[in-house]
Amino acid sequence: MITVSLPDGSERELPAGSTALDLAASIGSGLKKAAVAATVNGTDTDLTTQIEQGDVVAIITSDTDAGRHVIRHSTAHVLAQAVTQLYPGAKFSIGPAIENGFYYDFDLPDGQTFTEDDLGTIEKRMKEIVKANQPFTRTEHSMAEAKELFADQPYKVEIIERVESAGADALDAGEVAGDVISAYRNTDEFVDMCVGPHVPSTGKLPWFKLQKVAGAHWRGNESAKMLQRLYGTAWESKQALADHLAQLEEAAKRDHRKLANELDLISFPQELGGGLAVWHPKGAIIRKLMEDYSRLRHETGGYEFVYTPHLANGKLFETSGHLQWYADGMYPPMEMDNGTYYMKPMNCPMHCLIFKSRQRSYRELPLRLFELGNVYRYERAGTLHGLLRIRGFTQDDSHIYCTKEQLADEIASLLDFVLSVLRAFGFEDFTFNLSTKDPEKYVGSDEIWAEATAALQAALESHGLEYQVKDGDAAFYGPKIDIDVRDAIGRSWQLSTIQADFQLPERFELEYVGADNERHRPIMLHRALFGSIERFFGVLIEHYAGDFPTWLAPLQVRVLPVAETHEAHAEQVVAELRSAGVRVDWVKADVGLGKRIRTAKMEKLPYVLVVGDDDVAANTVGVNLRHDMVARNDDGTSGADVERDVPLATFIERFRAEVDDAATAALSA
Repeated sequence: MITVSLPDGSERELPAGSTALDLAASIGSGLKKAAVAATVNGTDTDLTTQIEQGDVVAIITSDTDAGRHVIRHSTAHVLAQAVTQLYPGAKFSIGPAIENGFYYDFDLPDGQTFTEDDLGTIEKRMKEIVKANQPFTRTEHSMAEAKELFADQPYKVEIIERVESAGADALDAGEVAGDVISAYRNTDEFVDMCVGPHVPSTGKLPWFKLQKVAGAHWRGNESAKMLQRLYGTAWESKQALADHLAQLEEAAKRDHRKLANELDLISFPQELGGGLAVWHPKGAIIRKLMEDYSRLRHETGGYEFVYTPHLANGKLFETSGHLQWYADGMYPPMEMDNGTYYMKPMNCPMHCLIFKSRQRSYRELPLRLFELGNVYRYERAGTLHGLLRIRGFTQDDSHIYCTKEQLADEIASLLDFVLSVLRAFGFEDFTFNLSTKDPEKYVGSDEIWAEATAALQAALESHGLEYQVKDGDAAFYGPKIDIDVRDAIGRSWQLSTIQADFQLPERFELEYVGADNERHRPIMLHRALFGSIERFFGVLIEHYAGDFPTWLAPLQVRVLPVAETHEAHAEQVVAELRSAGVRVDWVKADVGLGKRIRTAKMEKLPYVLVVGDDDVAANTVGVNLRHDMVARNDDGTSGADVERDVPLATFIERFRAEVDDAATAALSA
């Protein structure tokens, strides 16, 4: 017999030679059914792995993020198997699990390409493989053996050779780990290279759906061969798959690119080039409201406003390290008569110059600098996605310079600030991730890393916030907190970040004079609330489905005269509303009232006020709320619950109270 430990600290006795699946079965039939893989002594592995005396074992179940990752990666293998059966001679490259799904890239023979019509055929073959309940069998090979095994798969051989020459990167991580090459075989005819783990057999993978076809250059290199990429999704149950597909359907309706066009908010003219947007008047109103709110919060929050140019001499980015670590994300240089210039990808180097412009005293710290700064980053054409992945954008960027003793209080204050801004715009469901030091790649002393990490951790815990620790996931210059928000349909978006930085103060030789009259190095905190105005706006559009709250709506009220004889009164109503600070327009009675109300509903206007004979006589309005708008007869009659004969002064008072209450809530969120 052997004894193994479980995650809760308890122990379990099993016969020698038992596997992780045997352990799951000994705990209960439900766990055995849900199990897809295991973690043994901190390493994810197959359920068929034999466990040994003293092992610490956790069972990975299908309804967890780790379990879904195993399901999706295993389904990607089934996809590759189906494609090679349907397209003899097809070459396959990599097929990783990704958020909510998976993909696999293929090089089809004779220049063939997939079409959307092919997805059904491939899916059918995948279901046959699943129904056959083929076992995933793992084998391990030397480099030479692996190259022989995959001799007819050039992309796999290239990966092996890259590992041999120590040139492997993140793209290879799911394929090869270490000097031993592992492979998984479903049948005698199909084998794939992978580090695993995988589900025990294909029968564990019934709930999947192929979604789309795309092109993808090998290894993301635009000069490399274009491969055929198939995307899919896979889940642990029929209901989970159905829920996800329903969410995707709703997400398609909320796509900010579609809604921005329909609501006349922004556009991406081809003449500008990819990844660059222009803001139309209605979108610009919302942007102004966002920026005004941000400025007010920073003004009352102890921040100093600064402005910096859009480009700088390359020497600045050599000092900051961007040309060393971030050049691929920067636009090409511009050669001028007095040097080489770059569009700025970040605001932080210029903020460091402001700090360094004169001698600083400890009495000035913390120094909080704020800028709505335009930055420019080169994103590959295939990665651009409306406002969510864009090449020119505006960051609500703050950099706080403080002493080591001030660090904990500043981080706690920043966390309050971030959450209050996110709540002001309607987000209430947050996820927090704490990224810690990579033991191999970091600058600064172990002591300051420990203090900064502890300060971030203490801020999260003092707020009673649950968080995940991402060990080794911090940038080389300091630990960070990433804050994700969950939108109205349950999707998660990474928006706000609080990051400590020990590198830039060192590289720019920033100093302040302490109370001891000695020179000291400040600690720098990077902090973005929106992240970028553009990305945050895109998320807002999708969160609200374009149905913005009244205070944020670009047009809050539309006045509709029932007939031409009521137009003069409609103009008077509009004038009174504008003088009360309402964003309002009116539409002439040149088409039927019902059609004009339907148009207002399509434009997602918060209020439509209808004026007819009685309203002209009594200076009243008929109030239609956006979700109660229905088609009406041309005389304004309908069976809907429309509030009629509302004195205009009463409507204005109620409207102002609604907007003012929202503003008060936003400022105190």
